[in-house]
Amino acid sequence: MIEIPSDLHPDLVPLAFLLGTWEGAGVFDFPGDEKCNFGQEVVFGHDGRDFLAYTSYTWVLDAEGNKVRPLESETGYWRIGKDRAVEVVMVRDAGVAEHWDGVLAEGKPQIDLVTDAIARSEDAPPYSGGKRLYGYVKGDLMWVGEKATPEVELRPYMSAQLKKVVDLREVAQNLAASDSDEDLPDDGIAFFR
Repeated sequence: MIEIPSDLHPDLVPLAFLLGTWEGAGVFDFPGDEKCNFGQEVVFGHDGRDFLAYTSYTWVLDAEGNKVRPLESETGYWRIGKDRAVEVVMVRDAGVAEHWDGVLAEGKPQIDLVTDAIARSEDAPPYSGGKRLYGYVKGDLMWVGEKATPEVELRPYMSAQLKKVVDLREVAQNLAASDSDEDLPDDGIAFFR
């Protein structure tokens, strides 16, 4: 279920499906780099202004699913404008800054993005553009990224399936704050009647 916080900027309501902390795993595969499985944590938050704050951390996983080393991290800001246009500015740990343009699909929580502008530090790896597709599918956040370099044409290189992380402290506080005995069963069996 998608919840819309009461203090969310009204312009961001169409992006409310992104809000929260998401964790999961995916696959990384790009020519010249070692193919691997990775773990990921993504956080979309807001402070009442007209953008979502975004962070993503990924790490290489071994065959047992243990963290081996960091893979990529990025941070940025997401906005939505007229006609469902989505704009993202993002900075990656490898020394790349990007401006992405895209659109929120009509009638479904899916966002297609493509790089519009790229700036690279002197030591950043080769990179000439990318595409991303994000979708909210059966309660999961799924995404696929494509990447191009001067030597490699645009091709898929990362994808992941992420589950929303539930903060049990918040659930417990909501239960404790409940004033009505009608909200909770008097015993475990009454709940199922």
